[in-house]
Amino acid sequence: MSEIQNKAGIPLLGDEFPKMTVQTTRGVKNLPEDYKGKWFVLFSHPADFTPVCTTEFVAFQQRYEAFRALNTELIGMSVDQIFSHIKWEEWIKDNLNIEIQFPIIADTGKVAETLGLIHPGKGTNTVRAVFIVDANSKIRIMLYYPQELGRNMDEILRVVKAMQTSDANKVAMPANWPNNEMFKDRVIIPPATDVDAANDRKKRAAAGEFECLDWWLCHKALN
Repeated sequence: MSEIQNKAGIPLLGDEFPKMTVQTTRGVKNLPEDYKGKWFVLFSHPADFTPVCTTEFVAFQQRYEAFRALNTELIGMSVDQIFSHIKWEEWIKDNLNIEIQFPIIADTGKVAETLGLIHPGKGTNTVRAVFIVDANSKIRIMLYYPQELGRNMDEILRVVKAMQTSDANKVAMPANWPNNEMFKDRVIIPPATDVDAANDRKKRAAAGEFECLDWWLCHKALN
C-alpha cells in the first residue's frame, strides 16, 4: 500500500520530502508527518535475501542507537512484499543474531518511481539510494550507489552529525570533518559576501575571534 502526493519530477535538495502513506514492517507510516521534529534516513536496497543488502542492514542496525542519539531514525525500503521483508528479518536474526529494529517499507513501485530509485537496465530493482531528511521534513542530502557497491554507514552517520552541527552553529564543514587534514575538527566560517563584511572579517580575526589564512578562508573551534 502506497499513497503519494508529489509534484512532477523527482525531489531535489531543499525540497520537502514527498507526502506518502506506506506499509512497513512496523505498521503503516505517514511520511514525513510521522517523523516531524526528527531527522530520518530513508535508504533503498535492490532486494531482500541478497548478500550486499544483508551486510548493509546489519551495519545499519549496529549503528541504530548512534543515529537515534542524533535524533535520527532509519527507514529501509525495497520493491519487495511485506512477507519477504519479515522473513528476511527472521533469517538475519536466526543466522546472524541481529534483530532489525527499524521499519522497512514494502513498496509497490510508487515510492521508488517518485524518488527516482529504479535502477536503469536492472528491471524493477531499486538502486542503493539514501535520502537524509531534517526535522523540518526538508531533503538535505541525496546519495546514489550502484547495486555492486555497499554503502559506508559511518559516512552516513558522519554527514548527519555534520549537517546538524552546521545548522546549529551557522558554519560550513571542511573535508573529512571532524578529521580534516588542515583544520582537524575546526569548522569553516562562511566567506564574506561584500567588501564591508570582508574588512570586518579581518578585524574580528585580529581580535582573536577566529583564525584566517585569508579573509575568505577562516576557521574556528566549536565552543
